[in-house]
Amino acid sequence: MGLTQGQVAIYCDITEKAYQNYELMTREPKLDILIRIADLYKVSLDYLVGRTDDKRPIA
Repeated sequence: MGLTQGQVAIYCDITEKAYQNYELMTREPKLDILIRIADLYKVSLDYLVGRTDDKRPIA
């Protein structure tokens, strides 16, 4: 989507450093943050955490 880490962090109401830690896999986000990220990218939680290759969120 062309978003910066800072933009995603603002959307999720977290610090940019916190988001960087999620991308680097040095920290795990709480469920509410995962939901925000999935909503932002319009993907399912299962896709976001690698449980499926199907990006589509369940309606």
